Amino acid sequence: MLTDIEIAQRAELVPIAKIAADLGIHEEELEPYGRFKAKLNDSLYNRLASHQDGKLILVTAINPTPAGEGKTTTTAGLGEAMKQIGKNAVIALREPSLGPVFGIKGGAAGGGYAQVVPMEDINLHFTGDFHAITSANNLLCAMLDNHIHQGNALGIDQRRILIKRCLDMNDRALRNIVVGLGGKINGIPREDGFCITVASEIMAIFCLALDITDLKERLGRILVAYTFTGAPVYASDLKAQGAMAALLKDAINPNLVQTLEGTPVIMHGGPFANIAHGCNSVRATRLALKLADYCITEAGFGSDLGAEKFLDIKCRLAQLSPSAIVLVATARALKYNGGVTKDKTAEENLEALKKGIVNLGAHIANMKKYGVPVVVAINRFGTDSEAELAFIEKYCRDNGADFALSEVFAKGGAGGVDLAKKVCEAAEKPANFHPIYSSDSTVKQKIECIAKEIYGADGVDYTSQAEKAIREIAALGGDVLPVCIAKTQYSLSDNALLLGRPKGFRITIRDLRLSNGAGFVVAYAGDIMTMPGLPRVPSAEKIDVDENGKISGLF
Repeated sequence: MLTDIEIAQRAELVPIAKIAADLGIHEEELEPYGRFKAKLNDSLYNRLASHQDGKLILVTAINPTPAGEGKTTTTAGLGEAMKQIGKNAVIALREPSLGPVFGIKGGAAGGGYAQVVPMEDINLHFTGDFHAITSANNLLCAMLDNHIHQGNALGIDQRRILIKRCLDMNDRALRNIVVGLGGKINGIPREDGFCITVASEIMAIFCLALDITDLKERLGRILVAYTFTGAPVYASDLKAQGAMAALLKDAINPNLVQTLEGTPVIMHGGPFANIAHGCNSVRATRLALKLADYCITEAGFGSDLGAEKFLDIKCRLAQLSPSAIVLVATARALKYNGGVTKDKTAEENLEALKKGIVNLGAHIANMKKYGVPVVVAINRFGTDSEAELAFIEKYCRDNGADFALSEVFAKGGAGGVDLAKKVCEAAEKPANFHPIYSSDSTVKQKIECIAKEIYGADGVDYTSQAEKAIREIAALGGDVLPVCIAKTQYSLSDNALLLGRPKGFRITIRDLRLSNGAGFVVAYAGDIMTMPGLPRVPSAEKIDVDENGKISGLF
């Protein structure tokens, strides 16, 4: 079979102006970036404001494994399948980060015959959104250090600076650095560090802002440091929000692209779900809901991370209500959860499947707690045996979840017709969506609710640093905000080695940070890092470009 990039490069794309016209988008509402991608401006957003919303479909998954689950592939394929059965659907996705593209994952726009294109553009610089976010973040850092250097009128304590610089690349060497070295002319020496752009608060703000005014107000609310007397210092105290918003004025407009079969895709923003809130922008989702009868969106990693944050943070803050949840699972991943090594996941092993399928059971049970119908998408691989697939289907039936076999990777939309029909049926069922915790709960109560109800933990332990951070957050009024837990994606626990459905464990919160502009509190569990590193053999080693500008090796 052809590689993903070979399939994408052989596809005949529809000019983006026609994709837009078919959605009823006017010419003046479209800002083309070449022939096959464009931004959607405020005039469209304003014109559609009073239109009725379509149904919101969330695609999530079991815990990721090296065997692969195909969540974005399923999302793209489901959108294509909706078109096959005559439904009007728009897909809303996150933009890929350069970190994983050059790191361990390669391309991140779906796969096989269920891809979003133009694949190379999307996976690399796209329309420059991430560069704008990186620049806005680092402008704030530069202005803060300059303020200190120029006399420090605010009395900022350089030992209590909270904002970090960022870079959209996996670079572990930048996690902890010292700036201001080289004498008086180069500033005040202090410890600093980098996070990856997708983990920055600017990215979260970008994805949650309703418009440019809301964006600017949120940027001004960023808590950047404390003074020597313990008073908070915000970005607005540095008068940084106007210039930051100016850098983001074009980026805040969502991007329009398409799948291989011409299904419209609005792709915008890209926070990771293990270290951030893991959802595409509110503006993109709202546009998709106005433009179509179905908005199909996804949240990063497993349902314990992306879906929980989508439902408890994004839906709460943006007043969204999903009609159905699609939970992606594979026989290979479930066997891996049952103790099989990656190189053996293609072999039939019903015993391992029986051990590992409890991971699927946990995710089904967790999603049902939100009061939304659940459909399991069994993403079929060519090596799956009929006995394995039958076992998964019976398990879904026994656990009260509808299901469908998905073959979109190999067949495109035609391979997801049954899934699309099941999703449409589920979306018509009564839904009683509700977040898992109340806004009135304290930060600790929210964390413990997620830990017990979603992760299955016995409880939560807090370091002394975490306890101190909780008191400071409460003093600033942060207790009323949702909680975004940063933890490993590989396990329901905060220990990546505990696969399946672990029992008898507690999670440890080592620190917390108030993302005041984004509107949530970040809690760091276990040893999760906000700046990933490259693997022993990074995907970058396989990526190349020839003398004609044709890229290869991008997955």
